[in-house]
Amino acid sequence: MREILRSEGRRFANTVIWSWQGWRAAWASEKSLRQWSVVNVLSAALAFSLEMTAAERGLILALGVLVLAAELMNTGLEEAIDYISKADDPRAKKAKDCGSAAVALSALAGGVAWVVILIG
Repeated sequence: MREILRSEGRRFANTVIWSWQGWRAAWASEKSLRQWSVVNVLSAALAFSLEMTAAERGLILALGVLVLAAELMNTGLEEAIDYISKADDPRAKKAKDCGSAAVALSALAGGVAWVVILIG
């Protein structure tokens, strides 16, 4: 049992390390991740400064994190496509455009949540 816990602890530690390395790499090269992070901080500050229920605040914060996750996935997708080939290919363009659309839709979800909360 101790060996299983030790093994799982190492695996978890590696996961944390690799995730942090991914975040740092994307932060260093992706202006859009840095921009969404600023938007996220501003959104969170506003969520904590306005009168909201815990559920509303949680939704705003969670959707902000979702936008960052979508941006990281889009970055990974673009990196993988560029690694495979730099040639212009309609399939590569479609994949990259779909990744970008996923980021836009997650951001739209956050915007919709803000509108519904502020109007409601």
